[in-house]
Amino acid sequence: MRPLVGRSVLVTRPADQSDELVRRLRRSGATTIVAPTIDIVPARSTALTAALRDLSAGRFSWITLTSRSTVEMLAARLDAPTDVHAKVAAIGDGTANAFRAWARRTPDLMPETFTTVGLARAFPRGEGRVLCPRADIAPAGLEEALAAKGWSPVRVDAYRTRMARSLPADARAALREGRVDAITFTSASTVRGFVGATSVVRGDPKVIVIGPVTAGEARERGLRVSAVARPHTIEGLVAAVERVFPPGR
Repeated sequence: MRPLVGRSVLVTRPADQSDELVRRLRRSGATTIVAPTIDIVPARSTALTAALRDLSAGRFSWITLTSRSTVEMLAARLDAPTDVHAKVAAIGDGTANAFRAWARRTPDLMPETFTTVGLARAFPRGEGRVLCPRADIAPAGLEEALAAKGWSPVRVDAYRTRMARSLPADARAALREGRVDAITFTSASTVRGFVGATSVVRGDPKVIVIGPVTAGEARERGLRVSAVARPHTIEGLVAAVERVFPPGR
């Protein structure tokens, strides 16, 4: 059964991270239009270099991994996975799987809810330093929640997020001509990038998002959210698209 046959879905995820989502959507019969609204670039700073040096020396009790991009940063900057001399807390199956594939070990903590709020709630009370490598535009809140539990969080920029100036020509044409049935968003930044890069959207494309933070950003930007993935994973996102377009409708 291919419930999305005849549906066109716009994928706003960064180009180098969109393969799994595109593959799953196509497997369900959808036509996909890849239109990255953000680009992830490495961060270079003395603060990050110092933090990674302390991580390798065992001067952190924990490290939090809030996206696959943070794992990719570690893989690019550390000599070996064994340089992660700390317990690992990871948000989401994608992040955990990326870490597991690289480090050959399982994260020590994964919250049931794949959000930074869920991670903060699941984190134990204790003392010691916690390395929080995050996107440069990631909102505050996680570090404050960890500090309230007795930890000493150290936040550093792990990567930088660049917003797209415009979408690819085929995506612009499809949106302008009302040929897009659904738009998927996998982070708040993909929403911001889309709004900033898009001028004309015709028709009634359904907005499907990966989680509550992304949903909140979409609503703040004036988008009507049709569905939120549950669980907050790529697989859950595709299932949410399928719920919005039941067979025969």
